[in-house]
Amino acid sequence: MRNIIAGLFISLDGVAEAPGTWHFPYFNDEMGGAVEAIWSRSDTMLLGRKSWQEFASYWPEHPEADGADVMNGTPKLVVSNTLDQVDAWQNSSLLKGDPIEALTELKQGPGRDISISGSLMLTRSLLRAKLIDELHLLIHPIALGSGARLFDGGEHIPLELVSCTPFSTGVLHTVYRSA
Repeated sequence: MRNIIAGLFISLDGVAEAPGTWHFPYFNDEMGGAVEAIWSRSDTMLLGRKSWQEFASYWPEHPEADGADVMNGTPKLVVSNTLDQVDAWQNSSLLKGDPIEALTELKQGPGRDISISGSLMLTRSLLRAKLIDELHLLIHPIALGSGARLFDGGEHIPLELVSCTPFSTGVLHTVYRSA
């Protein structure tokens, strides 16, 4: 069975929105290794519309950047109610039908794990549906005060801590699974 593994950069106060504006001072080889470890387990990337559009505007234009080979070469499934096509970025296709049903079926099929990078709303909805097998939070030692948070609906989503690794930058790499 395939697992769905979600990874998010998140602030100490739970903000996961626009990490490109605050997380880079904390990025180092330790964090790069954690991200690469997730990618190495997967053969498919799952993205929400906003993350796909952001990544599609960057990665094809920067093939020399660290991680570009993975980002550009990995098959990408895009969950969107508004996009009609995703041919602007190689190896991208729209996930057809109800995302919960389609992903439940996809998890039962052959292949390696499915990774989610960013895609806050998608991650949130898959946590509610109990489809995420591992939630990797890279918790940065910064409070942002405002911005979209992973958990914002007042709902209870019980999680079990699998591991917690501190990095030299003060970032904590925590791994959770559904409790």
